[in-house]
Amino acid sequence: MTGGVLSSLEKRKMVKWVAIVIFLASVFLVAQTLLAFKEYKFVGSGVVPTNVITVTGEGEVFAVPDIASFTFGGSEDGKTVKEAQDKVTAKIDAALAVLKKDFKVEDKDVKTIDYSVYPKYDYVNFPCTQFSCPPSKQNLLGYTVNQTISIKVRNVAEAGEILGAIGNIGVTNISGLNFTVDDEDTLKRDARKQAIEDARTQANLLVKDLGVKLVRIVSFSESGSYPVPYYAKGFDMALAEQAGGRGGVTNVALPTGENKIVSNVTITYEIR
Repeated sequence: MTGGVLSSLEKRKMVKWVAIVIFLASVFLVAQTLLAFKEYKFVGSGVVPTNVITVTGEGEVFAVPDIASFTFGGSEDGKTVKEAQDKVTAKIDAALAVLKKDFKVEDKDVKTIDYSVYPKYDYVNFPCTQFSCPPSKQNLLGYTVNQTISIKVRNVAEAGEILGAIGNIGVTNISGLNFTVDDEDTLKRDARKQAIEDARTQANLLVKDLGVKLVRIVSFSESGSYPVPYYAKGFDMALAEQAGGRGGVTNVALPTGENKIVSNVTITYEIR
């Protein structure tokens, strides 16, 4: 009897374990089947499709420049480097004092972009004889110091008056005046959005005419025509002697116009 009971228990255990194994095998097979379906869905996704259409789109935005920038500098001679440096420093400091006091230009918008020191020589040539030509003699006359400052003006309306003000001080080489847009990245993004929408519209019209459907985007590229800063012509230093503007300084007329940002996109769609 005891042996019969044990045999019955063993049989129950065996049936239980067989059921567990069958259950686990079923779960495994279901998981493998689902994985196979997923893999099948993406089979060939890395292959470049041959049934495609390519469309282009263009977007453009306009903006009035809100930043003006220019450079100015000083060049002075001296018997010694220090003498020339002191002269340049005095002239540059005077110009910066006007910019900061009268026009509230901040330190972050003032930058030295060039500073150079080089000697000045005088060459004496001796007359040649029938036998030889003596070498010329080099005499050191002194030194020349140049300093160039880059200025960013955030109040564009004052740009002309600022040019007149620093010209009145006597700085030289005022140049490179240009007008730009401070937040240009946002404008580029807006132009790109317009270009993409234009391309999408062209694609929808094309597939309608062809009687096909869009599947997905397979390639995208962008090119742009971003604004070339407007550069003013050379500033005539004689203007600084004319009356007008703040403190008897010339207010130079500087129309800024508009900057145009253009985005061109090319999109390739898979179709079926």
